[in-house]
Amino acid sequence: MSRITDNIDHVEKKIAEACERAGRPRESVQLIAVSKTKPVPDLMEALNYGHNVFGENKVQEIRDKVEAMGTEGIHWHMIGHLQANKVKYLIGVVDLIHSVDNDKLAAEIEKQAAKHDVVMDVLCEVNMAGEETKFGLKPEETMDFVKRISELPHLKVRGLMTIAPYTEDPESNRVYFKGLRELKDRINAEHIPGVDMDTLSMGMTGDYEVAIEEGATLVRVGTGIFGERHYA
Repeated sequence: MSRITDNIDHVEKKIAEACERAGRPRESVQLIAVSKTKPVPDLMEALNYGHNVFGENKVQEIRDKVEAMGTEGIHWHMIGHLQANKVKYLIGVVDLIHSVDNDKLAAEIEKQAAKHDVVMDVLCEVNMAGEETKFGLKPEETMDFVKRISELPHLKVRGLMTIAPYTEDPESNRVYFKGLRELKDRINAEHIPGVDMDTLSMGMTGDYEVAIEEGATLVRVGTGIFGERHYA
């Protein structure tokens, strides 16, 4: 066993324990291994161990890794900030775009998905903590935004995503995770045509257990699996 496979086992155990505390089945939570800045051999190690869901922050890095590893049997997620001019590289490659937060981006996803005759699954990114350094919709803007983009036929709003503040105390982020779940429930209660949200992408290495307790269906764990990142 290697460090990466040991780490996957450890995270899986913690996810299972958090699900048990929340009275949820383990299969209700998907672990996304966040592989940004990590080399292909690290991802291959995880893949060979049986983990096949990866999250990347940059379009170019997804393209490079897909070129090396392919898409067969692998699920790629775009979790970082996305510029409209890069959307064309993701359609037909990624399963889910987590970071839709403006009309221009949504319109470009619609345009490129229509070209490929596919429906692209997306999440709306919400800046629950109101941090100026982070992207995302304000919570109070989200309902109207979902209503607008739900009219785009080649885009399917599956749920919401948030990046909580970096903290030493995961409990301090519970309020943001709970808030995102409540926002999802309010949007679903509106019965917007074509919108039936089932996905909450929230929780990272430092706080994914709390996020699961508050309803996360996707958790994004990078450092906890691959170790610290080294930015060139």
